[in-house]
Amino acid sequence: MGFWKSLFSSSDAPSAPQAMQMEDYTSKAAGDRANSRIFFSTERDIDLYELEELCDAVGWSRRPLRKVKKAIQHSFLVVSMWEQRGSHRRLIGFSRATSDHAFNATIWDVVVHPEFQGKGMGKALMKQVIKKLRSEDISNITLFADPQVVDFYRNLGFMSDPEGIKGMFWYPD
Repeated sequence: MGFWKSLFSSSDAPSAPQAMQMEDYTSKAAGDRANSRIFFSTERDIDLYELEELCDAVGWSRRPLRKVKKAIQHSFLVVSMWEQRGSHRRLIGFSRATSDHAFNATIWDVVVHPEFQGKGMGKALMKQVIKKLRSEDISNITLFADPQVVDFYRNLGFMSDPEGIKGMFWYPD
């Protein structure tokens, strides 16, 4: 529960600047990644083709870019994760959240490039998303997870069916 406690025990003061460097990544990096810097941004002006390449890298189905653009524009929060190596910058992680702007938020589209999985980058991305949502006084945070990543989210403190809550869905015929 330390992950959540660290987020809830911090002050609800406005969060840090929009671009933040992940401090200890370079010391953990090996080989050619040692000269790279990882940072997060809440800017929404993301190259949709670069985002599509990131989603392709993890095997997600393609979605119409006009709908992806609309989803990003209408999201409450967008957090992207970037690798900066010299003058080259590349998108290595992405997530967004929708919200009622008062109580609830749902996290969507959490994706981390396979080269950066298993190195704490997904956890760092989720920590940024949750920190930003908490700074907006959002206390009920939900998400939908594919079966193969349920344990990842469980390790961050998310629970399946808390208090017997069952999600329900409606889809057109």
